[in-house]
Amino acid sequence: MPWFTLAASPAGDLGAAPEFTGIDKWLNSAPLSMQGLAGKVVLVDFWTYSCINCVNTLPHVVRWYEKYKDQGFVVIGVHTPEFAFEKLTSNVEAALQRFDIRYPVAQDNGFSTWKAYENQYWPAFYLVDKSGHVRRKHFGEGQYAEMDAAIQSLLAQPAGG
Repeated sequence: MPWFTLAASPAGDLGAAPEFTGIDKWLNSAPLSMQGLAGKVVLVDFWTYSCINCVNTLPHVVRWYEKYKDQGFVVIGVHTPEFAFEKLTSNVEAALQRFDIRYPVAQDNGFSTWKAYENQYWPAFYLVDKSGHVRRKHFGEGQYAEMDAAIQSLLAQPAGG
């Protein structure tokens, strides 16, 4: 049972996804922007590597990335540290190896992107459609089948739809 769940309808338009801002370092990628990701379905995952709830979601996120990356799906892990030791890039890099994370990860040590999304939770998922609008939010563990279905639904829609 997840510790906390709040989900919005995948068909709802929850507004334009904020840009990534104040990123200390990009791992597994050159710097990315929501504008540059137009035409892709994007899962923005706020996490930190020592949060057990985040760790429990990672196998699902990695699976979605591997399953859909060749269909126009992108995962952006926004690593926002809860503790000072989580700010060290070397620790984040070790976590990427430990959890086999190959998708882009933005180090948000100053909580700038976190604040832009008005986020309050670890883990937090924001599913963004091809036109750059947040279509689903989920906080905490669980609802993996529902998120998978929402990803498939958004991938099937034409750009701008």
